[in-house]
Amino acid sequence: MTVEDAAELQLRQEHVVTLESRPPNIEGRGAITIRELVRNCLRMRPDRIIVGECRGGEALDMLQAMNTGHDGSMSTGHANTPRDMLSRLETMVLMAGVDLPLRAIREQVSSAVDLIVHQTRMKDGTRRIEYITEVQGMEGDVVVMQDVFLFEQTGVVDGKIQGRLKATGIRPKFVEKFEIMGIHLPRGLFGFA
Repeated sequence: MTVEDAAELQLRQEHVVTLESRPPNIEGRGAITIRELVRNCLRMRPDRIIVGECRGGEALDMLQAMNTGHDGSMSTGHANTPRDMLSRLETMVLMAGVDLPLRAIREQVSSAVDLIVHQTRMKDGTRRIEYITEVQGMEGDVVVMQDVFLFEQTGVVDGKIQGRLKATGIRPKFVEKFEIMGIHLPRGLFGFA
């Protein structure tokens, strides 16, 4: 299921249901929010939920869905770095108006989020994946993260930044899940032989 403000995703798989939010009418009634759509799509028992962008309280509903069997679900959000994205996620959950302790929110985040793929707008105006970061769990009150790939700038050609994603040499925990499902990733992918 996809949940968006404006239906932009065009998934070409079978059994895709698209839900779109609606602003209020001229009388201020009839609005359908992303948060309402996320909660309603859970009643439809989807395998995966894709939320176009989390900006507020729907982040709580999304985290709860990801922690209750909707593996492979995803969303986008805006932040300067992967670590900042976790802080933004905490703030958005608090915007849901539910009085949860910060530790409980962090536990939900560390359990639900496996990867953060961070895209940056470069100085030349292009957008590049800058980080692929794994969320590894909790240590005390801190969500532990590890960069798996980082963008490495190799130069500038005709005003355009050149570079590539470079493995950090860390083998992410999700590789074990892939192997259980019979998907074998090449060892060299993560920077070790």
